[in-house]
Amino acid sequence: MNTDSDPHLLAVDLGLRTGLALYGPTGRLQSYRSKHFSSLRVLRRGIASILRESPPLGWIWIEGGGEIAEAWAKHAGLHKIALHQIQASDWRVGLMLPRQQRNASVAKREAGGLARKVIEWSGAPRPKGPLRHDAAEAILIGLHGVHSVGLLRTMPEL
Repeated sequence: MNTDSDPHLLAVDLGLRTGLALYGPTGRLQSYRSKHFSSLRVLRRGIASILRESPPLGWIWIEGGGEIAEAWAKHAGLHKIALHQIQASDWRVGLMLPRQQRNASVAKREAGGLARKVIEWSGAPRPKGPLRHDAAEAILIGLHGVHSVGLLRTMPEL
């Protein structure tokens, strides 16, 4: 039986507009959101706050690179959380058909539909408004992550 003290997975679509998705020990999505940071300095402080407010994390999965990835890596190291850095192509190939990844704009649009299916499958709260593409991509990064680390043995039928 899993509890809230068991390790969770946080998935992050990097950027000043950051997508966040939290997966529980059962491998199901618990929460997701989009957060805008006005600068890299504010984002660095925001990471500390996000990690403080999170349940125990075993993994952080991030998509992207650069200074923002370095900031997440620093905080993950301070908290002794395993960090996995991936690119969009890493998770898209397992979750999308080739026609759904034809180009970035098509892939972002398709991510929204797939993310809504993950929300339904997980029983997570539905979005109150439009689902931002950064939150949608964080949801899919997280689904890839929970499957990769073994929290979810088989992928759901989406």
